[in-house]
Amino acid sequence: MNNKFDVLTIWKEIIEKNKIKNYISFIVGLFLTAFTFSLFYHPNNIVCGGTTGLSVIVDEIFGVNPSLFIAIASLILLIFCLIFLGWEITIKTVVGTLLYPLFIAITDFIVPYINFSSNSLFLSMFIGGITYGVGTGLMLRTGFSSGGSTIICLILNKYAKVSIGSANIIINFFILLFGAIVFGIDKTIYALITIFICSYITDRVVIGVSKSKTFHIVTSKEEEVKDLIINKLGHTATIVESRGGYSNKKNKLILATIPTKEYFLLKEVVLEIDKNAFFLITDTYEVKGGV
Repeated sequence: MNNKFDVLTIWKEIIEKNKIKNYISFIVGLFLTAFTFSLFYHPNNIVCGGTTGLSVIVDEIFGVNPSLFIAIASLILLIFCLIFLGWEITIKTVVGTLLYPLFIAITDFIVPYINFSSNSLFLSMFIGGITYGVGTGLMLRTGFSSGGSTIICLILNKYAKVSIGSANIIINFFILLFGAIVFGIDKTIYALITIFICSYITDRVVIGVSKSKTFHIVTSKEEEVKDLIINKLGHTATIVESRGGYSNKKNKLILATIPTKEYFLLKEVVLEIDKNAFFLITDTYEVKGGV
């Protein structure tokens, strides 16, 4: 049994064990994105890419209800998914394909009864970017998909060898361009701001907020820096044997994870101890184990 098979088997077991939790998280995220679209994006003619953004354009030109357009487009793409990507991927998009247009229809009915009065389009897009990002993040954590333009990205990735990220950028670029022609450049700028906010919030939901920083320090004052971390700040440190790639000189790398609130303190004091110290500082989202 090879390692790849082991990893895939373990991952499938994890997904199966958390199936109910994942479905609930996915449905909540799906509803939140649909609610955001109905409350913020559609009324303000904000085109943020994907079949959802395309539905705003189609509604403006042809008067087709977004939920109807998304339902038809998603079902067509679902058929393409089955043909080109197979059953295993298709099954992960069925729930989203069926529920998303339904949620948009429901929230479209509810929204008129919600009193959200704001003359600031930017405020609406800011709040919308946050709520849409939270919903998207919840969905991404489950391994399921809402379908739509994601299917096109997967097909391009499989057959044209285009990365999913690049395919997504290309598709959304043309949708945003079309939106700029129909609604004007100012609405497109708001859409770009919304996409940026949404992307940031999505990342925070998926990987969390960094509560720690990990320092990788190479210094000639190893004992002083180690004493600072262990005895002065009260944290642990790991010493790793290393070697300079250019100089071929052997060094000792000090590896230490500390709370983010102490990041500036440790950085400045290390430089005070050894102004020539080399260090790399990274965000750390989870720390487990250790002695």
